[in-house]
Amino acid sequence: CIPNNYNNITISAPSDPTKRTLDPYVTGTSVVAIRYKDGIIVAADTLGSYGSLARYREVPRLSALGDVLIGGSGDISDFQYIIRDLEALRTQEYCHGDGVYLGAREIWSFLGRRMYQRRNSFDPLWNQLVVAGFRNNQPFLGLVDLHGTQYEDVTIATGYGGHLARPLLRNAIDKYGPNMTRDQALEVVETSMKVLFYRDCRTVNRIQFADVTAAGVKISEPRELETYWEFQQFIRGDRKIPQ
Repeated sequence: CIPNNYNNITISAPSDPTKRTLDPYVTGTSVVAIRYKDGIIVAADTLGSYGSLARYREVPRLSALGDVLIGGSGDISDFQYIIRDLEALRTQEYCHGDGVYLGAREIWSFLGRRMYQRRNSFDPLWNQLVVAGFRNNQPFLGLVDLHGTQYEDVTIATGYGGHLARPLLRNAIDKYGPNMTRDQALEVVETSMKVLFYRDCRTVNRIQFADVTAAGVKISEPRELETYWEFQQFIRGDRKIPQ
């Protein structure tokens, strides 16, 4: 049945079209983590890169949720969304009043399902996430990526660190074994962050370190690493072309 005033009918377009994050804009680079005898050391710089521009230099990418630490590479806004999502989940747990909270392993599993669901919806969260925690005298260190792929390991490095820092971390595990001390772990993580600063153009030497132990999660204030630029290979005028 066609109404008599059909000529006056107008069809309006949706006010808000469906949107997807097709390409991350403000991004963070590597997160580096290693497990030692009594806990886990995690490090990340504080740079938010707008494309190739080092635009935001005070962007934290390590976040504590109770006794769980989350570190994120990739799109900064997606990482902030994930942290808000996890905080809402933790608030819901608090409201139950039973004193039970999700540990690192449970949050790692939850993030794997969430990332996989978003990927299947063709609206992925463009991040690689490092999850670290310590419960029942057992340290936990795992990674989740934007596809929902997840794994556990004693060393983790996201972004460019997966190519440059991971070998250094694995060498430290081979050298010191499961009895690695905190000082030894911190030394190799600092070395890894220095190497990334020298070689990764999306990073700065302003680094945050986090220590995850049985006492909880402690995130340090950002500090600048001491670097050395007088190597002959870095001085273009003195560089020799191999014969």
